[in-house]
Amino acid sequence: MPPKAERVFDDAPIGSIVAWSDGTPQPPARFRKKLAAWQSSNSRGRLIRKQGGRGVGNISLSACFTLHEVDYGVGGVIAIRVHRTFSLESKLHFTVVERPAIGSVRVLDRSGDDAELVHLATNEADAKEWLTRHGYPHAVLEEVTADDAGPDIIEGRTAA
Repeated sequence: MPPKAERVFDDAPIGSIVAWSDGTPQPPARFRKKLAAWQSSNSRGRLIRKQGGRGVGNISLSACFTLHEVDYGVGGVIAIRVHRTFSLESKLHFTVVERPAIGSVRVLDRSGDDAELVHLATNEADAKEWLTRHGYPHAVLEEVTADDAGPDIIEGRTAA
């Protein structure tokens, strides 16, 4: 049984690289339209946000998570940022490709449950330096600990 979206929501720490797939084979590059359609259901991104289920009026929204897929821009200026949000009911196959390194620092746009990862720095000094160049007045720094490493890491070593 393929890993479901619930596993990402429950087990993957913010900052992880997550791949998703619909299980279909990649078409040859010469079929540009088919390849573009395939890529929308088969890609990867960095986990930047998890949101629990919530209600809006009479509408009930299920829990979901958001991945930052790619940025488009020129000369270091980002013009378009692509985020993908997946419901826990998604039928896609999800795999945690990489977890954030222990000691790295998450830069979140604000505190609380609605916080979103805006940068993953290698250490606290790099996070503070990044913040001097980007406008996030309510940013929160959060160090990645061994607890965030999850089941793949045991006492600093990869589990066999």
